[in-house]
Amino acid sequence: MTDTAPLTLATHSGKFHCDEVFAYVVLRQALALAAPGADHNFVRTRKAELIEAADIVWDVGGVFDQAASRFDHHQRGAPLRDDGITPFSSAGLIWQVYGERAVAALLQPSGSAAFAGAIAAELDAGMVKRIDELDNGISAEGPVVRDSLGLARLVEDCNPTWDDAASNGPTAGDDAFQEAASLVEGVLRRRVEGMRARHEAESIILAAHGKAVDPRVLVLERGMPWKNVVFHHDLPVLFTISPASNGNWMIDTVPPEPGSFAQRLPLPENWAGLQNAELAAESGVADAVFVHLRRFVGAAKTREGALEMARLALAAA
Repeated sequence: MTDTAPLTLATHSGKFHCDEVFAYVVLRQALALAAPGADHNFVRTRKAELIEAADIVWDVGGVFDQAASRFDHHQRGAPLRDDGITPFSSAGLIWQVYGERAVAALLQPSGSAAFAGAIAAELDAGMVKRIDELDNGISAEGPVVRDSLGLARLVEDCNPTWDDAASNGPTAGDDAFQEAASLVEGVLRRRVEGMRARHEAESIILAAHGKAVDPRVLVLERGMPWKNVVFHHDLPVLFTISPASNGNWMIDTVPPEPGSFAQRLPLPENWAGLQNAELAAESGVADAVFVHLRRFVGAAKTREGALEMARLALAAA
């Protein structure tokens, strides 16, 4: 390698699979973070001299040597995951070195790179390990079941058919590989973004609960998914208050456990099914809007009104 010449990245030619396409996407993101705007050469080949000359090689070459940037998994003695059963594919091997950097690159525009480590670890335990399992046909959990709508199958579908002119010649499948890489990058980008939003929500929710006047009432200034955070951190929340898109402020009850339709504390029985003036008269909250008949959710026109509903519900209990 030199400081000025673009890196040469190499994998095998011919039919491609999800693991080497995913590995390429990860490398592109990670290298872009290390050297913004820098280009690279990409080679799909089985020629030994081209493989030897490349800077980073994966899924071909018969060598796993992280220090030498060789990431094949087809040879005897190829590494296993920590479970001692599941072999790595090239996706998993590349991810161990470049995964966190790739995630950091995807998070950079949102300024959320602090979540890169946690997101990379979660992706490795789920998405990346699943690619390893499918590519090797081995899983610590039992038989590997292939999903006809899963990412691995969608990537394989990008390969040109046997009677397509693009399946023959020295560059056979190269354009299709890039098409598959665009598909995988979109999936990875959206997965990372969804996980970033979840981590952001968790940070906001924990901070809001830490400042709460009453730890039983969680007040959020924006609507966001909060239930999993309450359960994961065992917060003593009974009511959550947050703004709705129509301008009202919602008061949500908390289930006793995930998936339950019950409530830790339902809204008062005498409010059930009432709306507007009738609810305002019964509850004493002037801008109360409604309470569901099942008493798991209600609303007021203002933040203060929703807080008053929560206070009265706690007092009634």
